[in-house]
Order: sequence, then C-alpha cells, then structure tokens
Amino acid sequence: MTKSHDYAVRVTAMNGQVRGFAAVTTQLVGEMQRRHHTWPVVSAALGRTATFGAMMGMMLKNDSDRLTIQVQGDGPIGQVVVDADSHGHVRGYVSNPAVDLPLNAKGKLDVAKAVGAGTLNVVKDLGLKEPYRGSVRLISGELGEDFTYYLTSSEQIPSAVGVGVLVERDASILVSGGFIIQLMPETEEAIISRLEEQIAHMPPVTKLLEKGASPEDLLSRILGDDMTVNARLPLSFQCECSKERIYNTLISLGPDEITNIIHEQGKAEVICHFCNETYHISKEELETLLEEAKG
Repeated sequence: MTKSHDYAVRVTAMNGQVRGFAAVTTQLVGEMQRRHHTWPVVSAALGRTATFGAMMGMMLKNDSDRLTIQVQGDGPIGQVVVDADSHGHVRGYVSNPAVDLPLNAKGKLDVAKAVGAGTLNVVKDLGLKEPYRGSVRLISGELGEDFTYYLTSSEQIPSAVGVGVLVERDASILVSGGFIIQLMPETEEAIISRLEEQIAHMPPVTKLLEKGASPEDLLSRILGDDMTVNARLPLSFQCECSKERIYNTLISLGPDEITNIIHEQGKAEVICHFCNETYHISKEELETLLEEAKG
C-alpha cells in the first residue's frame, strides 16, 4: 500500500467567524528523522514543531515570505529550529538528536522534560526592511500549548493548537500531524463554547491519524461539516543548501581564513545543520575560492 502524500489545508467555517488549518506531516517528519537520526522523544519535539511550521507557512501571504521557529529550552535536546515557506517546503533540526528519557506519568514520550523551560521565538521574513519577531516564554514544553500561547499572546489571535507524532519501536515515524483553530474578531460566544467543547472531547490527533484521518477529517471533528476548504498545499522536506551556497560562505570568510584552511587541513568539510548533508571541498576548489576572495 503506498502512503498518501503529506498536505495541509486552510478552511473557514461558521459564517467566516472561524478559520482552521490542519496538516498531515508523516513523511516530512519521517524524512527529518532519517536525516538527523533523531531518537523518539526528539522526533516528537521536532515533528510537532515542523507540523506547526507547515501550518504557519499557509498563513504567509507572499511567495517569497518565510518563517523560522526556534524552541530554545534548557532541556537535554537543546534548540529545535524549523524553517518553512508559503510553498509547503519545511526543514528543521535539533541540537542533540540522541536523547533518551523515561516515559512521563501518562506513559507518553516526555517532550516537556526533553524541551525544558525557555522561550519560543518566531521570525518572519516578509520582505520588509526588518523581519517580524515574536517571542513568548514556554509555558509547558509540550509544545502544542506553547504554540497556542504564542498565537494568542504574541499574534493576538485566540487560537487552539493540537499537534502529535507517533513513533514506531524502530524509531521511524508512524504518523504525524495537527490542527490550528482561530477565532476571527467578534466571534459569537455560543460558537466559542461549542468549539471549546468539541476540542475538549476530541481524541488525540495521533489516534485519528492512525485510523487514516485526513487534514479535513481533523477539522471536521471540531468544526462540523459546514466548512469551506480555501486552499490545499502539498508539504515536503526541502533544504536550500547547495555547493554554490557553501562556496559563497567560504568566500565570505576572506582570503586569510581560506589560506589557513588550505595550509592546516588541505580541504574543507561543511555539514548543513538543516538537512545533515555533507559537502566536501577539495584543495583545488579552495584555491579557486581563494582567488575569488582576493577579488
């Protein structure tokens, strides 16, 4: 059986008083797990952040807009970084992919302990002079609640976020996905109460995804069938690194630094944080870059 492709949806419901986003990110998060060799609790943290990033990417208005999410906690996994654009391209990494912790009191992966206390930062490059920056403290470390808190307090949009990742015994990703529900200004109290009740009684995201739920299915659980799908967006892991970019980075170091690399190492090895790809730069290539750096 072939797996269906990851995608995200954006919907409106209840006479335009509510908007929703949902995504299935199983293959995307699986690709991150394979590239970074993340252990289960790390996969859960990275996958939840990547899912949120994919949905946030759907909120970007222009083709060139992009955003970066940084979860900077004091837990053993260190920093979680996810980069997303408006085209469904997502990439990410963690400082420490190999972390093992006992399950929490509920018998679940202890993401809160892995992440720890700290801050959640979102940087949006919207093509303006300065990027937009939003920052909140981590209130739980479980990340779903933290993403809810960020949207409500930093972006001033009352929201509910649910994200989940289910990891197989062999560390591969079984399912991954999530949803965001947002209230538009002046949403009726009766609608708010109904949404709160629906979300409170909703099964965990991973349980629904295990049964084959689509992004639309996740949202209809909360919003009912009276919703309009405004957009669907395929999601994929994609990194922007290339040998040309590595060349430009080395040139920017200047002639002295390149000369030192040639003399001390005779070659260079550069690893991309986001995709874990290794680039080998030969002595001949370095000598060419040295000439370019001299200008």
